[in-house]
Amino acid sequence: MKPNEVRNLTLDEIEAEVAQRRAELLDLRFQAAVGQASNPRRIREAKREIARLLTVANETRARNGSEA
Repeated sequence: MKPNEVRNLTLDEIEAEVAQRRAELLDLRFQAAVGQASNPRRIREAKREIARLLTVANETRARNGSEA
């Protein structure tokens, strides 16, 4: 997802996407450990997507003034 796409999501939707990406990253790590990773670069992409989602979520929280 691009940052512009993420900014159109609500905080709840962003948190759901983060949870989904973390589950995917866990699966990818298991696949890599066993040697069955079909696309090893996907691990790096998943990490970056998680960071991107969390960054936009923090920006949104700061803009709204809530520290939750």
